[in-house]
This record gives sequence, structure tokens and C-alpha cells, in this order.
Amino acid sequence: MPERTSYDAVIVGGGHNGLVAAAYLARAGRSVLVLERLDHTGGAAVSTRAFAGVDARLSRYSYLVSLLPSKIVQDLGLRFAVRKRTVSSYTPAVRDGRPTGLLVGGGEARTRAAFAELTGSDREFTAWQRFYGSTQRLAERVFPTLTEPLPTRAALRATVDDDALWHALFERPLGELVEETFTDDLVRGVVLTDALIGTFAGAHDPSLRQNRCFLYHVIGGGTGDWDVPIGGMGALTDALADAARRAGAEIVTDCAVTGIATDGRSAEVTCDQGTVGARRVLVNAAPRELARLLGEAPPPPAEGAQLKVNMLLTRLPRLRDTGVDPREAFSGTFHIAEGYRQLEDAYQQAASGGLPVSPPSEIYCHSLTDPSILGADLVRQGYQTLTLFGLHAPARLFTADNDATRDRLLAATLAELDTHLAEPLAGCLAHDADGRPCIEARSPLDLDRELGLPGGNIFHRDLAFPYAEPEDDAAEGTAPARWGVATTHPNVLLCGAGAVRGGGVSGIPGHNAAMVVLEEG
Repeated sequence: MPERTSYDAVIVGGGHNGLVAAAYLARAGRSVLVLERLDHTGGAAVSTRAFAGVDARLSRYSYLVSLLPSKIVQDLGLRFAVRKRTVSSYTPAVRDGRPTGLLVGGGEARTRAAFAELTGSDREFTAWQRFYGSTQRLAERVFPTLTEPLPTRAALRATVDDDALWHALFERPLGELVEETFTDDLVRGVVLTDALIGTFAGAHDPSLRQNRCFLYHVIGGGTGDWDVPIGGMGALTDALADAARRAGAEIVTDCAVTGIATDGRSAEVTCDQGTVGARRVLVNAAPRELARLLGEAPPPPAEGAQLKVNMLLTRLPRLRDTGVDPREAFSGTFHIAEGYRQLEDAYQQAASGGLPVSPPSEIYCHSLTDPSILGADLVRQGYQTLTLFGLHAPARLFTADNDATRDRLLAATLAELDTHLAEPLAGCLAHDADGRPCIEARSPLDLDRELGLPGGNIFHRDLAFPYAEPEDDAAEGTAPARWGVATTHPNVLLCGAGAVRGGGVSGIPGHNAAMVVLEEG
């Protein structure tokens, strides 16, 4: 039960963004209550013993860290760290009838040689260096703005200070830039994948949703690196919950919020355990859930487009490409059926209402970089985790029969992986205490049911460019508008992934909503 009847801030939802906001506000002396529907905090950023009787704590939903600013870690004194991956990616291929692939990582000389062996020249590697040199400069300039008041479009363009790059990434479909820069189909596909994580779009989609997704995937930390959370993703949210509690925030779990009433100056939050008053309410839930709690019309439907699979193996499978060690291939991002044409074919097939014939996906092995998520016996026996994220699997495909469709897509996805393995993956799967294979899969509809992600959309809605739209006039508006967390009610703020500059495991919207409260006093 909440200890008080009224608080300076009530935070709806105990995911990582809500916990960030709670920690900042409590450290500033505000009275804070966090209400969480589930029996634990963390939201999508949790670690779970997914398989009965098996001592392995997997990052069940979110699994890598890029967008979390070091500023938040330092400000809140978090006991949390990440580890770099030595390999960025491996993409298997068949060229001239022989299995091969592209390994990106292990130093510049090795990566250059891998490009030359695959493509026959240095051209693609030179283009790769130039391309990602540009995105790194973009990251260095844009990422620091995410924890500052929302810039206008013109101000962010001036910060980027590269008109050609701005035009290519903010104004034209990303496919144009990819096709102008690279000629090899596989290399083009590797680049495009960052635009399609949880985003159902083609390379030339005029909405530019693929551009926005790409932008957030290449600016993280000012480098674009995707790092492994030591101890699993739950280590972050456990640290955040600890920081919030140490600062004095109350966290109540198993307590679903059922309504919010506000007159713009004060609010009442109704939950399973009664009603509490609040000067401000911070909602760490999707805009759809916010509308439901306020009794307002819902926003346009959102839709996720991914298959999430967790596995535990007794050992890594051997590869058809004998020129690469599986321990290297799976330590970075292992791309499956993600050539440029393959990605477009899969998109068109899904857009037409069918499952992709060759489902694109990507895999990585957490335990190669951070074995601490496994029990000592499993480490000693050589067990490894695999995390798979499937693309172009929109929620609409699962509505008729979620379970059967998920099972068919999983089987097709693993069959596609098997085409690059020297042995079936099934033979490497561990088994739980009941003798079942250690593999679990989640469709977009599963994510909606379990986490409240609308249509399974991991970003809560389409990502937005990290600037104020002209009609928002954020630079001259209210504090909530200037920080990108405004709703239609002055004292109700959006502090989850659906805020401007939300999405991913970042804590940024939680930080920004807290800054509004502290700025307004």
C-alpha cells in the first residue's frame, strides 16, 4: 500500500524510464510514488530464468544497450556497466557456390581483408569507412542534445553542420543513400538492418520511418556502439530501482493503475489499492494506455513487427563457413537472410499478408561477452545463450491465430539459420528440467499482452526525429513541450518510449520528464 495519500509525483509504470524519473525526482527531495502493474519492476528491460530448473538469467525482451547516456548512470550513481563486443557483425553468404561471409570487427586490417575477400576489391570497405565516419560525426553532435531541451529543426540542422548528410538522412528515403554508397547486395543489407529493427518499412518508404529508426541506431552514446549489459538487462533496472528507493521513492508492485483524473493543476490516480493525489503524473506507458487511463480517444493504432526468441545451447553450432570461428560469428550480430533484396522481398511478402518465405533475423550470444548470466556449472560445461530478433513480422499477420503463426514463423526462421550451419541448431539446444528444449518465442501480440506494447511496437509508436516539429513551437512553449514529454494536460507528462526522443533502453524520456518537474518547481 502507498504510505501517503498525496505525492509531488506519481509515476505510472515501473519500467526503466519510470525508474529514472523516480530516482531524479526523489534525489531532488520530491515525494515520489511508482505504481507498477506487474509483480516486479523493469518493464521490457528485465532478466528472467526462462527455462525450468536451468540457472540462466536471460534478457527476455530488451537485450543490448546503446542509447543510455553515461550522464544518467553518473548522475544517479548506478552500479551498472556495459562491455564492448569485439566483433560488430558476421553475415553468412554463398558466393560462387561456396559458403563464405563478411566479418566486421577484429581491427581495421582484418575487416578490410574480409570485405576484399567477399567483394573482390577495396571499394566497399572504403565506402563503409566513409559512410560510418559520417554517422559517427552525426552521433557526436546529435546524441548530447537528447538530454537537453528539444531543439528546433533548424537548430538541430545547424548542430549537424553537414547539409549533404542532413538531406540524405532527414529528408530522403534511406534506400537512396544506401544504393548510392554501396554496390554489393549483402553490404547494402547489413547497413539497412539498423533501419528496420522493430520497424515495418521498405528502404524507400516515403514516410521516412526507416530513416528515424536508423538514426536512433547509429547515434547511441555518441558512437553508435551497441554494448552488452553486464549481468543482463535486469542489472540496469535493478540498479535503477535501488537508486530510486535509496533516494526515498516508494515503489508499489502488483498495483495496476485504472484511471487518471486531472484539472491541469492537481491530479488523482486510481489504482487497485485506492486513489492517491499528485501534483504531477508521469506516465511510463504507451500513448494508447495514457488515453485509456484518461478516458480519452485513443491515438492511431501502432504496430510492432518482430519475432523475439531466446535460446540456451549446450554449445555453439558449427558453421558451413569454416573460415570463421563460431565464437566470433555469434559474439557480434549474426545476420540471417538480410541481404538488401532479401529484406525487400520479405517486406513485400509481409505487406501482402503472408509470412516471409526467408524470414530475416539477427542473432547474438550474450554469454560470449558476459558469462555472468549463467550459473558456474553451465559456464564450465560450455553452455551459451542465443538471442534472436526477427524482422518484418507485423502484428497483423498474427491476429487470426497467434500461436500457430508464431510457431510457423519460428520454424521457418530457424530453418533459414540452419542453411548456414554445418549441423542443425536443434541438436545444440539445451533442455530444461522437464525435458523441453530451451527455446521461447514472442510475437508482437505476445508483447502487447505481456507488456502493454501497442500492437507489440517496441517504441510505443513510430519514432520521431529528435527535434520539435514547427507546429509544436517547442522552443518557445511550455516546459513539457520544450522537453518533448507534453500531453494535452499541463501536469500529466509522458515519460516512456512514446515521448519525443523515446524508444530503446535509454532512460532519456524519464530524465527529460524529471527535468520538467524540477524546472517548474
